[in-house]
Amino acid sequence: MSEIHDRPEYHDEPRSYEIRLKGHLNHQWTGWFEGLTITLEENGDTLLTGSVIDQAALHGLLKKVRDLGIPLVSVSPLGLGSPSTPSFKKGDPS
Repeated sequence: MSEIHDRPEYHDEPRSYEIRLKGHLNHQWTGWFEGLTITLEENGDTLLTGSVIDQAALHGLLKKVRDLGIPLVSVSPLGLGSPSTPSFKKGDPS
């Protein structure tokens, strides 16, 4: 039996996410993650933060994480339509 869900209006807007990975990525991955901000944390985790256009794009990002073989710690929605400027923090050689 299938359920019918009303589609709330906010699903049509980009949503910001924080994707936490176990381990540090280096600056070469900035372009691979489609403009997300990469932040290296003191505890050894990497945060990918930024806007994702829709659920399909989010799943695509998570597939990239899987393909890298880096453990996924968490995925947290941050808010609607909060675009971020791509950057690399902490240890950026440039």
